[in-house]
Amino acid sequence: MGLSMAVAEWWVERWERQQRRYAIDREERFTVIGDVVEYVTLGQRRPLVVDLGCGPGSLAARLAERLPRAEVVGVDMDPLLLELARTHHASAARYVDAEIGADGWTDALALGRPLDAAVSTTALHYLPEPVLRRTYVQLAALLRPGGALVNGDHLPQSGVVAGALAAHVGRRRAERLRDGDHEDWESWWAAVEAEPELAEPLAERRRRLSVPAGEEGGGADNGLSVSDHAALLRAAGFGHVVPVWQFGDSCVLVAIR
Repeated sequence: MGLSMAVAEWWVERWERQQRRYAIDREERFTVIGDVVEYVTLGQRRPLVVDLGCGPGSLAARLAERLPRAEVVGVDMDPLLLELARTHHASAARYVDAEIGADGWTDALALGRPLDAAVSTTALHYLPEPVLRRTYVQLAALLRPGGALVNGDHLPQSGVVAGALAAHVGRRRAERLRDGDHEDWESWWAAVEAEPELAEPLAERRRRLSVPAGEEGGGADNGLSVSDHAALLRAAGFGHVVPVWQFGDSCVLVAIR
């Protein structure tokens, strides 16, 4: 059974609401990422942008709307979220089924030219440190000089005191923004289980990710601070690394090649 546009739209909208529960000022963070991409691609006739861990196309769609001349490539390993992206945000990007950091993943992108920007949101903090280190090196090699990696993610502050304070401020901000009817991660996936049109990609997701039914985990956080990420990026060959926006643990970290 194929996925209809109406069903894809319904589940993507519910995904958006559910994600706002976890990403503080999510829409502002998307806007800041767009600001940076716009800045680093100024003068490029057809900017090439890769969205790492694109999920159902939330960031890719916003970038495509803001930068209509850009070529956006979304990459993810979750077959269900990719199916939603390919159906609901089909025109926003070319979507690639690949695991970031795995052998051959950059070849699967089939880019053909240097990247102007790589973006990501709430995806890279799941990568174990050795995989993340290798991925940063690979991204530095893909980007043109002056290109940028723009990562909007949960990146805690270094140190127990600073980390606890920033996390507390972020939690309070999130509490103030919630309107009381946002789904959480677990309830979204539980509801997906009852959707006939998503049965096939859900079964493939569970097979591929070894996820038992009813236990749709989001992966383990690598625990790296914003300072840790900055150090890894500099070691990978990025000349300038700067956090351009942060509220609590929600951060947009930019690394210029």
